[in-house]
Amino acid sequence: MAEMMYREALNRALFEEMRRDPSVFIMGENIGERGGSYKVTEGLIKEFGPERVIDTPLAEATFTNAAVGAALVGTRPIVEILFVDFTTLPMDALVNQAAKYKFMSGGQGQVPMVLRTQGGAGNGLAAQHSQSLEALFYHIPGLKLVMPSTPYDAYGLLLSAIRDDAPTIFIEHKLLYMTKGEVPEEEYVVPMGEADVKREGEDVTLVTYSYMTLKCLEAAELLEKEGISVEVVDLRTLKPLDEETILESARKTGRVIIVHEACKRGGIGGDIAAMIMENAYDDLDGPVSRVCGLDTPVPYNLELEKVCVPTVEDIAEAVIKIT
Repeated sequence: MAEMMYREALNRALFEEMRRDPSVFIMGENIGERGGSYKVTEGLIKEFGPERVIDTPLAEATFTNAAVGAALVGTRPIVEILFVDFTTLPMDALVNQAAKYKFMSGGQGQVPMVLRTQGGAGNGLAAQHSQSLEALFYHIPGLKLVMPSTPYDAYGLLLSAIRDDAPTIFIEHKLLYMTKGEVPEEEYVVPMGEADVKREGEDVTLVTYSYMTLKCLEAAELLEKEGISVEVVDLRTLKPLDEETILESARKTGRVIIVHEACKRGGIGGDIAAMIMENAYDDLDGPVSRVCGLDTPVPYNLELEKVCVPTVEDIAEAVIKIT
């Protein structure tokens, strides 16, 4: 095992896939000589050149549409959009074209593309650069949605996403890029649609994903000192969703809290809660609850920003409340 940062694991995955498959190329703003604003694409242009590492103008709708067209004719484009907030610009390309093409062509065509972006609050980047918009894509049939929390998962899931024939939205949290973890030196893939029980527990299940996984694990450590055993289920991929693992954990502990940074109203947690209640109601000791972000734009002020997203203390208090 080699210890590396989350962004380094992504960088390694891009290098390996571009070496393995000449049909893979990447396009986005400042991804070439600059190596991307978060250094995920650093060094790629030196090895693969500007024909496969394409610096684009500030025109997300245009180059995402170009990627859809490129995927239709047999390549495997990777689009990098700097902030998930900016994915609202190419929504037509993603929602009406990429997501629908296989269905509308009767399975004769496919759009094997990955859109990489980053989301979430942190570092005081204000309301237009701090959103958690995964629910927009979760709602769309035909799209896959990946949100890894560790370097191990980021590497293995990016390989899976690039090799998959479906259009995939791959969201990286801005506060995860510098986190470290062990990554095997040999190539491996993490299958989409398989959640990971990051911590075994008996009393309460925390269902979560992305950066909130780290906060849930920290809360579980604190609660262990209080004699409360917490299980942490990291979804890793939201579409496809591993309902089996969620339900198995819910039936095991009898108490479930869903934790995500996105605001509660219309969030993914509500859909997962309904799924649990529909399939494991008789096994629960109480209703499924949620710990989510506030229904407000994220402020620029760092102290106000912290109030808008779940904290370790918020998660721990929610667990104590239901035990």
